[in-house]
Amino acid sequence: MKANFDVILAYNKPRAEAFLSDIEGKNPLFIATIATTETGKIPGLSAAGQNPDFTDFTPPADAELLLLGKCKSIQGVPITPDGIPTPGLISMSALRLADIPVVIANAGCKVKPQVPFIDLGGNSGRDIRTGSSVDNVEEVIERAKVAGKQFAKTSGYLVISESIPGGTTTALGLLSALGINAAGKVSSTLSLNPHNLKVDVVQAGLRAAGEKFGSLNSNPLKAVSCVGDPMMPALAGLVIGAAKHVPVLMAGGTQMTAVLALINALNPEALCNVAIGTTRWVINDVSSDIRGIVCQFCDVPILAADLNFGDSVYPGLKVYETGLVKEGVGAGGASIAAMVKMGGAVNKNLLLKAIERNYSVLMSMK
Repeated sequence: MKANFDVILAYNKPRAEAFLSDIEGKNPLFIATIATTETGKIPGLSAAGQNPDFTDFTPPADAELLLLGKCKSIQGVPITPDGIPTPGLISMSALRLADIPVVIANAGCKVKPQVPFIDLGGNSGRDIRTGSSVDNVEEVIERAKVAGKQFAKTSGYLVISESIPGGTTTALGLLSALGINAAGKVSSTLSLNPHNLKVDVVQAGLRAAGEKFGSLNSNPLKAVSCVGDPMMPALAGLVIGAAKHVPVLMAGGTQMTAVLALINALNPEALCNVAIGTTRWVINDVSSDIRGIVCQFCDVPILAADLNFGDSVYPGLKVYETGLVKEGVGAGGASIAAMVKMGGAVNKNLLLKAIERNYSVLMSMK
Protein backbone atom coordinates (compact mmCIF):
# COMPACT_ATOMS: atom_id res chain seq x y z
CA MET A 1 0.00 0.00 0.00
CA LYS A 2 1.25 3.43 -0.96
CA ALA A 3 -0.82 5.39 1.59
CA ASN A 4 -2.04 4.94 5.14
CA PHE A 5 -5.81 4.77 5.56
CA ASP A 6 -8.18 4.83 8.52
CA VAL A 7 -9.03 1.21 7.72
CA ILE A 8 -8.85 -1.74 10.13
CA LEU A 9 -7.73 -5.08 8.69
CA ALA A 10 -10.21 -7.11 10.72
CA TYR A 11 -9.93 -10.66 9.35
CA ASN A 12 -7.33 -12.44 7.21
CA LYS A 13 -4.92 -9.53 7.42
CA PRO A 14 -2.61 -10.59 4.53
CA ARG A 15 -5.49 -10.87 2.06
CA ALA A 16 -7.11 -7.71 3.43
CA GLU A 17 -3.88 -5.80 2.83
CA ALA A 18 -3.52 -7.29 -0.65
CA PHE A 19 -7.12 -6.31 -1.48
CA LEU A 20 -6.49 -2.71 -0.38
CA SER A 21 -3.35 -2.57 -2.52
CA ASP A 22 -5.29 -4.01 -5.45
CA ILE A 23 -7.98 -1.32 -5.41
CA GLU A 24 -5.59 1.57 -4.81
CA GLY A 25 -5.46 3.88 -7.83
CA LYS A 26 -8.65 2.39 -9.32
CA ASN A 27 -11.98 4.16 -9.77
CA PRO A 28 -14.90 2.39 -8.06
CA LEU A 29 -18.59 2.17 -8.87
CA PHE A 30 -20.97 2.02 -5.89
CA ILE A 31 -24.11 -0.12 -6.27
CA ALA A 32 -26.87 0.07 -3.67
CA THR A 33 -29.09 -3.02 -3.73
CA ILE A 34 -32.46 -2.17 -2.18
CA ALA A 35 -35.33 -4.43 -1.14
CA THR A 36 -38.03 -4.91 1.49
CA THR A 37 -39.29 -7.89 3.45
CA GLU A 38 -42.28 -8.34 5.74
CA THR A 39 -39.84 -9.93 8.21
CA GLY A 40 -38.60 -6.42 9.01
CA LYS A 41 -42.05 -5.54 10.38
CA ILE A 42 -41.98 -8.11 13.19
CA PRO A 43 -42.22 -6.13 16.46
CA GLY A 44 -39.04 -6.05 18.52
CA LEU A 45 -36.79 -7.36 15.74
CA SER A 46 -35.13 -4.12 14.70
CA ALA A 47 -35.27 -0.38 15.21
CA ALA A 48 -37.19 -0.18 11.93
CA GLY A 49 -39.76 -2.69 13.19
CA GLN A 50 -40.92 -0.28 15.88
CA ASN A 51 -42.65 1.64 13.10
CA PRO A 52 -43.58 -1.24 10.75
CA ASP A 53 -45.11 0.57 7.77
CA PHE A 54 -42.15 2.95 7.60
CA THR A 55 -39.86 0.07 6.59
CA ASP A 56 -41.38 0.03 3.08
CA PHE A 57 -40.10 3.58 2.57
CA THR A 58 -36.63 3.25 4.11
CA PRO A 59 -34.76 1.57 1.19
CA PRO A 60 -36.18 3.89 -1.52
CA ALA A 61 -35.46 6.90 0.71
CA ASP A 62 -31.88 5.65 1.17
CA ALA A 63 -31.54 5.36 -2.63
CA GLU A 64 -32.81 8.91 -3.11
CA LEU A 65 -30.44 10.21 -0.45
CA LEU A 66 -27.45 8.65 -2.24
CA LEU A 67 -28.33 10.15 -5.63
CA LEU A 68 -30.02 13.44 -4.73
CA GLY A 69 -28.61 14.31 -1.31
CA LYS A 70 -32.20 14.40 -0.02
CA CYS A 71 -35.20 12.08 0.21
CA LYS A 72 -38.39 12.31 -1.85
CA SER A 73 -40.30 9.26 -0.58
CA ILE A 74 -40.23 10.70 2.95
CA GLN A 75 -39.56 14.09 4.52
CA GLY A 76 -36.12 14.77 5.95
CA VAL A 77 -33.88 11.72 6.29
CA PRO A 78 -34.66 8.10 7.29
CA ILE A 79 -34.22 7.95 11.05
CA THR A 80 -34.85 5.43 13.81
CA PRO A 81 -37.63 6.17 16.33
CA ASP A 82 -34.86 7.55 18.58
CA GLY A 83 -33.87 10.16 15.98
CA ILE A 84 -30.70 8.45 14.74
CA PRO A 85 -30.07 9.05 11.03
CA THR A 86 -29.73 6.29 8.45
CA PRO A 87 -26.16 5.14 7.81
CA GLY A 88 -26.99 6.15 4.24
CA LEU A 89 -25.96 9.62 5.40
CA ILE A 90 -22.42 8.28 5.95
CA SER A 91 -22.42 6.62 2.52
CA MET A 92 -23.73 9.70 0.73
CA SER A 93 -21.14 11.93 2.42
CA ALA A 94 -18.24 9.58 1.60
CA LEU A 95 -19.30 9.03 -2.01
CA ARG A 96 -19.66 12.76 -2.63
CA LEU A 97 -16.32 13.59 -1.03
CA ALA A 98 -14.57 11.23 -3.46
CA ASP A 99 -16.92 11.81 -6.43
CA ILE A 100 -17.79 8.10 -6.71
CA PRO A 101 -20.69 7.26 -9.08
CA VAL A 102 -23.76 5.44 -7.76
CA VAL A 103 -26.20 2.96 -9.31
CA ILE A 104 -29.39 1.80 -7.58
CA ALA A 105 -30.39 -1.85 -8.10
CA ASN A 106 -33.98 -2.69 -7.15
CA ALA A 107 -34.03 -6.26 -5.86
CA GLY A 108 -37.65 -6.12 -4.70
CA CYS A 109 -39.15 -3.02 -3.09
CA LYS A 110 -42.80 -2.37 -2.26
CA VAL A 111 -42.24 1.35 -2.84
CA LYS A 112 -40.14 2.27 -5.87
CA PRO A 113 -37.54 5.03 -5.38
CA GLN A 114 -38.12 8.35 -7.11
CA VAL A 115 -34.73 8.18 -8.84
CA PRO A 116 -33.41 6.15 -11.80
CA PHE A 117 -32.69 2.49 -10.98
CA ILE A 118 -32.12 -0.85 -12.64
CA ASP A 119 -34.69 -3.55 -11.90
CA LEU A 120 -33.42 -7.09 -11.28
CA GLY A 121 -36.89 -8.64 -11.41
CA GLY A 122 -37.43 -9.44 -7.75
CA ASN A 123 -40.49 -8.94 -5.57
CA SER A 124 -40.71 -7.70 -1.99
CA GLY A 125 -40.14 -10.55 0.48
CA ARG A 126 -42.71 -12.24 2.68
CA ASP A 127 -42.36 -12.95 6.41
CA ILE A 128 -39.88 -15.85 6.75
CA ARG A 129 -42.18 -17.45 9.35
CA THR A 130 -44.31 -18.53 6.37
CA GLY A 131 -41.46 -20.76 5.16
CA SER A 132 -41.84 -19.23 1.69
CA SER A 133 -40.30 -15.78 1.68
CA VAL A 134 -38.71 -15.06 -1.72
CA ASP A 135 -39.94 -15.50 -5.31
CA ASN A 136 -37.98 -16.35 -8.51
CA VAL A 137 -34.60 -16.68 -6.78
CA GLU A 138 -32.78 -18.29 -9.72
CA GLU A 139 -34.10 -15.77 -12.26
CA VAL A 140 -32.96 -12.82 -10.13
CA ILE A 141 -29.49 -14.34 -9.69
CA GLU A 142 -29.10 -14.82 -13.44
CA ARG A 143 -30.26 -11.28 -14.23
CA ALA A 144 -27.95 -9.87 -11.56
CA LYS A 145 -24.99 -11.83 -13.00
CA VAL A 146 -25.54 -10.13 -16.35
CA ALA A 147 -25.72 -6.73 -14.67
CA GLY A 148 -22.63 -7.40 -12.57
CA LYS A 149 -20.60 -8.41 -15.62
CA GLN A 150 -21.60 -5.20 -17.45
CA PHE A 151 -20.90 -2.95 -14.47
CA ALA A 152 -17.45 -4.52 -14.16
CA LYS A 153 -16.64 -3.13 -17.62
CA THR A 154 -17.30 0.44 -16.45
CA SER A 155 -14.98 0.69 -13.44
CA GLY A 156 -11.83 -0.51 -11.70
CA TYR A 157 -13.80 -2.28 -8.97
CA LEU A 158 -17.31 -2.47 -7.53
CA VAL A 159 -18.58 -1.60 -4.06
CA ILE A 160 -21.92 -3.39 -3.61
CA SER A 161 -24.15 -2.52 -0.66
CA GLU A 162 -27.62 -3.29 0.68
CA SER A 163 -30.58 -1.56 2.28
CA ILE A 164 -33.24 -3.93 3.64
CA PRO A 165 -34.86 -3.60 7.09
CA GLY A 166 -34.91 -6.91 8.97
CA GLY A 167 -31.93 -8.20 7.02
CA THR A 168 -29.95 -9.62 9.93
CA THR A 169 -32.83 -11.96 10.80
CA THR A 170 -33.15 -13.23 7.24
CA ALA A 171 -29.33 -13.57 7.23
CA LEU A 172 -29.65 -15.86 10.26
CA GLY A 173 -32.37 -17.73 8.37
CA LEU A 174 -30.24 -18.43 5.30
CA LEU A 175 -27.10 -19.23 7.30
CA SER A 176 -29.06 -21.66 9.49
CA ALA A 177 -30.65 -23.39 6.51
CA LEU A 178 -27.17 -23.84 5.02
CA GLY A 179 -25.82 -25.34 8.25
CA ILE A 180 -23.68 -22.38 9.35
CA ASN A 181 -23.82 -21.58 13.05
CA ALA A 182 -24.84 -17.92 13.29
CA ALA A 183 -27.18 -17.97 16.30
CA GLY A 184 -26.06 -15.19 18.63
CA LYS A 185 -23.62 -13.94 15.99
CA VAL A 186 -25.67 -11.67 13.68
CA SER A 187 -25.77 -7.98 14.54
CA SER A 188 -28.70 -5.63 15.16
CA THR A 189 -29.66 -1.98 14.70
CA LEU A 190 -30.64 -2.09 18.37
CA SER A 191 -28.14 -1.72 21.21
CA LEU A 192 -29.77 -4.74 22.91
CA ASN A 193 -29.56 -7.46 20.25
CA PRO A 194 -32.79 -9.58 20.27
CA HIS A 195 -31.00 -12.88 19.53
CA ASN A 196 -33.66 -15.12 21.06
CA LEU A 197 -36.44 -13.52 19.02
CA LYS A 198 -34.39 -13.90 15.83
CA VAL A 199 -33.77 -17.59 16.54
CA ASP A 200 -37.49 -18.14 17.26
CA VAL A 201 -38.48 -16.43 13.99
CA VAL A 202 -35.96 -18.48 11.98
CA GLN A 203 -36.99 -21.77 13.61
CA ALA A 204 -40.65 -20.99 12.86
CA GLY A 205 -39.72 -20.37 9.21
CA LEU A 206 -37.72 -23.59 8.91
CA ARG A 207 -40.56 -25.58 10.54
CA ALA A 208 -43.12 -24.05 8.16
CA ALA A 209 -40.92 -25.03 5.22
CA GLY A 210 -40.51 -28.59 6.55
CA GLU A 211 -36.78 -27.99 7.02
CA LYS A 212 -34.27 -27.79 9.86
CA PHE A 213 -30.75 -26.49 10.57
CA GLY A 214 -28.45 -27.47 7.71
CA SER A 215 -31.06 -29.43 5.76
CA LEU A 216 -30.73 -27.16 2.71
CA ASN A 217 -26.92 -27.04 2.59
CA SER A 218 -26.99 -28.65 -0.86
CA ASN A 219 -29.91 -26.56 -2.10
CA PRO A 220 -28.98 -22.89 -1.56
CA LEU A 221 -31.65 -21.53 -3.93
CA LYS A 222 -34.40 -23.23 -1.93
CA ALA A 223 -32.80 -21.97 1.30
CA VAL A 224 -33.18 -18.37 0.06
CA SER A 225 -36.73 -18.95 -1.13
CA CYS A 226 -37.77 -20.44 2.23
CA VAL A 227 -36.09 -18.21 4.82
CA GLY A 228 -34.08 -15.54 2.97
CA ASP A 229 -34.84 -12.11 1.54
CA PRO A 230 -34.88 -10.65 -2.01
CA MET A 231 -31.65 -8.69 -1.52
CA MET A 232 -29.64 -11.93 -1.27
CA PRO A 233 -30.02 -13.39 -4.80
CA ALA A 234 -29.61 -9.93 -6.36
CA LEU A 235 -26.41 -9.09 -4.50
CA ALA A 236 -24.98 -12.60 -4.92
CA GLY A 237 -25.59 -12.45 -8.67
CA LEU A 238 -23.99 -9.02 -8.97
CA VAL A 239 -20.89 -10.26 -7.14
CA ILE A 240 -20.60 -13.49 -9.15
CA GLY A 241 -21.04 -11.60 -12.44
CA ALA A 242 -18.45 -8.95 -11.57
CA ALA A 243 -15.80 -10.77 -9.54
CA LYS A 244 -14.43 -12.69 -12.54
CA HIS A 245 -13.37 -9.36 -13.99
CA VAL A 246 -12.74 -6.83 -11.19
CA PRO A 247 -12.35 -6.78 -7.37
CA VAL A 248 -15.61 -6.53 -5.43
CA LEU A 249 -15.99 -4.94 -1.98
CA MET A 250 -19.17 -6.25 -0.37
CA ALA A 251 -20.21 -3.26 1.72
CA GLY A 252 -22.13 -4.26 4.82
CA GLY A 253 -22.14 -6.07 8.14
CA THR A 254 -23.31 -9.56 9.13
CA GLN A 255 -25.94 -9.56 6.36
CA MET A 256 -23.04 -9.87 3.93
CA THR A 257 -21.98 -13.14 5.56
CA ALA A 258 -25.25 -14.72 4.37
CA VAL A 259 -24.64 -13.46 0.82
CA LEU A 260 -21.07 -14.77 1.06
CA ALA A 261 -22.41 -18.17 2.11
CA LEU A 262 -24.80 -18.15 -0.86
CA ILE A 263 -21.98 -17.27 -3.28
CA ASN A 264 -19.77 -19.93 -1.68
CA ALA A 265 -22.48 -22.52 -2.32
CA LEU A 266 -23.09 -21.42 -5.93
CA ASN A 267 -19.70 -20.28 -7.24
CA PRO A 268 -16.90 -20.42 -4.64
CA GLU A 269 -14.17 -19.34 -7.08
CA ALA A 270 -15.82 -15.89 -7.25
CA LEU A 271 -14.71 -15.31 -3.66
CA CYS A 272 -11.03 -15.09 -4.69
CA ASN A 273 -11.63 -11.47 -5.77
CA VAL A 274 -13.92 -10.39 -2.92
CA ALA A 275 -13.65 -8.66 0.48
CA ILE A 276 -16.20 -7.45 3.04
CA GLY A 277 -16.04 -3.75 3.90
CA THR A 278 -17.80 -2.77 7.12
CA THR A 279 -17.47 -0.36 10.07
CA ARG A 280 -15.54 -0.39 13.34
CA TRP A 281 -18.91 -0.55 15.12
CA VAL A 282 -19.65 -3.94 13.56
CA ILE A 283 -16.27 -5.59 14.17
CA ASN A 284 -16.13 -4.28 17.77
CA ASP A 285 -19.74 -5.24 18.52
CA VAL A 286 -19.76 -7.58 21.53
CA SER A 287 -23.30 -8.79 20.69
CA SER A 288 -22.35 -10.16 17.25
CA ASP A 289 -19.44 -11.96 15.60
CA ILE A 290 -18.89 -11.33 11.89
CA ARG A 291 -15.50 -13.07 11.93
CA GLY A 292 -16.97 -16.09 13.70
CA ILE A 293 -19.52 -16.55 10.91
CA VAL A 294 -17.15 -16.07 7.97
CA CYS A 295 -14.39 -18.36 9.29
CA GLN A 296 -16.76 -21.35 9.22
CA PHE A 297 -16.83 -21.56 5.43
CA CYS A 298 -14.31 -19.22 3.73
CA ASP A 299 -11.28 -16.97 4.21
CA VAL A 300 -12.64 -13.80 2.56
CA PRO A 301 -10.91 -10.80 4.18
CA ILE A 302 -12.81 -8.25 6.25
CA LEU A 303 -11.90 -4.55 6.27
CA ALA A 304 -13.51 -1.93 8.50
CA ALA A 305 -13.65 1.84 8.22
CA ASP A 306 -12.28 3.21 11.49
CA LEU A 307 -15.11 5.71 11.94
CA ASN A 308 -15.63 7.43 15.29
CA PHE A 309 -18.48 9.83 16.08
CA GLY A 310 -17.53 10.30 19.76
CA ASP A 311 -16.51 13.91 19.15
CA SER A 312 -19.53 14.83 17.01
CA VAL A 313 -21.46 17.95 17.97
CA TYR A 314 -24.72 16.15 17.10
CA PRO A 315 -26.30 13.72 19.62
CA GLY A 316 -27.95 11.83 16.72
CA LEU A 317 -24.50 10.96 15.37
CA LYS A 318 -22.69 10.59 18.70
CA VAL A 319 -25.15 7.85 19.68
CA TYR A 320 -23.60 5.58 17.02
CA GLU A 321 -20.85 5.04 19.60
CA THR A 322 -23.38 3.42 21.96
CA GLY A 323 -24.03 0.49 19.60
CA LEU A 324 -27.15 1.66 17.79
CA VAL A 325 -27.42 1.18 13.98
CA LYS A 326 -23.69 0.31 13.35
CA GLU A 327 -23.88 -0.21 9.55
CA GLY A 328 -26.14 -0.13 6.50
CA VAL A 329 -26.41 1.24 2.96
CA GLY A 330 -22.74 0.34 2.55
CA ALA A 331 -21.53 2.93 5.07
CA GLY A 332 -18.27 1.13 5.83
CA GLY A 333 -17.50 0.17 2.24
CA ALA A 334 -18.30 3.65 0.92
CA SER A 335 -16.00 5.18 3.53
CA ILE A 336 -13.17 2.77 2.66
CA ALA A 337 -13.62 3.45 -1.08
CA ALA A 338 -13.54 7.22 -0.50
CA MET A 339 -10.36 7.01 1.59
CA VAL A 340 -8.59 4.76 -0.91
CA LYS A 341 -9.67 6.72 -4.01
CA MET A 342 -8.41 9.98 -2.50
CA GLY A 343 -5.08 8.42 -1.51
CA GLY A 344 -5.61 9.10 2.18
CA ALA A 345 -6.60 12.76 1.64
CA VAL A 346 -10.01 11.70 2.97
CA ASN A 347 -9.65 10.42 6.53
CA LYS A 348 -12.12 9.74 9.32
CA ASN A 349 -11.93 13.31 10.66
CA LEU A 350 -12.65 14.90 7.29
CA LEU A 351 -15.42 12.37 6.76
CA LEU A 352 -17.05 13.23 10.10
CA LYS A 353 -17.04 16.94 9.20
CA ALA A 354 -18.75 16.18 5.87
CA ILE A 355 -21.31 13.91 7.59
CA GLU A 356 -22.10 16.63 10.16
CA ARG A 357 -22.47 19.23 7.42
CA ASN A 358 -24.88 17.04 5.44
CA TYR A 359 -26.76 16.02 8.60
CA SER A 360 -27.32 19.67 9.47
CA VAL A 361 -28.70 20.40 5.99
CA LEU A 362 -31.02 17.36 6.05
CA MET A 363 -32.35 18.09 9.54
CA SER A 364 -33.22 21.63 8.46
CA MET A 365 -35.44 20.16 5.71
CA LYS A 366 -37.68 18.30 8.19
